[in-house]
Amino acid sequence: MAEDYYKILGIRRDASQAEIQKAYRELARKHHPDMNPDDKAAKSKFQQIQKAFDVLSDPEKREMYDRYGSSFETYGTGGPRAGPTWGAGFAGGPGGFHAEDIDFSQFFGERFGEEPAGGFGDIFSHFRRTAGQGGRKTAAGTPRRGKDILHEVQIPLTTSINGGEVQIAIRRQSGKTETIAVKIPAGIEDGKKIRIRGQGEPGPRRGMPGDILITIHVAPHPCFRRQGNHLHVKVPVTLAEAALGAKVDVPTPSGTVSLSIPAGTSSGTRLRVKGHGVAPKGSPAGDLLAEIQIVLPKQLSDAERQMIREFGQRHPQDPRANLRW
Repeated sequence: MAEDYYKILGIRRDASQAEIQKAYRELARKHHPDMNPDDKAAKSKFQQIQKAFDVLSDPEKREMYDRYGSSFETYGTGGPRAGPTWGAGFAGGPGGFHAEDIDFSQFFGERFGEEPAGGFGDIFSHFRRTAGQGGRKTAAGTPRRGKDILHEVQIPLTTSINGGEVQIAIRRQSGKTETIAVKIPAGIEDGKKIRIRGQGEPGPRRGMPGDILITIHVAPHPCFRRQGNHLHVKVPVTLAEAALGAKVDVPTPSGTVSLSIPAGTSSGTRLRVKGHGVAPKGSPAGDLLAEIQIVLPKQLSDAERQMIREFGQRHPQDPRANLRW
């Protein structure tokens, strides 16, 4: 039975090359076997789509097909020719395009993460190698994906933990500077990247635009320090609070908490407040680790100094007994 390539791609018989390429991209993404591992008919469907595109993307083949139908190859010189195999046609003739013209990372990258060995990326790297050996050149009008724009931005620790929004100035190849608002996800770490899809340089010849890749740098905080999902903070207390015990207020990303200082607490003691550290989306919150620092008054009267001497005499200690090289 004769195959209707226009029907397979879902396009009109007078469709332009751009419409053919667009239809092929959508169908190749939808019916690729890697996207349909449980569908035994997916490979056959994909091959059918590929064959239709191989013919309709080549003006010479398309003209012959329009005249003689799917058996047009038997009318060429040299007798019948073998039909395209799975992956054929990516090198394309005039009006065709290469596999690298399709940014498959935009179709599959977010869903699958890193590609496993022997997966989708390996298949298309093979297509690129074999396409380069075919000797046919890509048409001058082939759409190409635009370049990515690389950018770096420094944000406060509070923004990296709570999330927020920053404004960045992007300078494009055209020389134009554009201000873009970037959403910062809560819990992002120093050195991580944010991808803004489709906001990079425009694609040549009406191709897909590139992306903006933003590297995040987190500025140091004067009081807090992040370690994983835990937050470390040094909490100053008075001698009386440390000696007698007290409750002191400590700010955290989720609000102010009341920290209990046990009586007799020494400087350097760490107190843990569970669940008040960093809380990235989809991950359990870390803890707040408060290190106590006793702050003494800078000026004491003679009477106060005498009281401290008497206190030391009544409570003799050797705090450096275990201090050794």
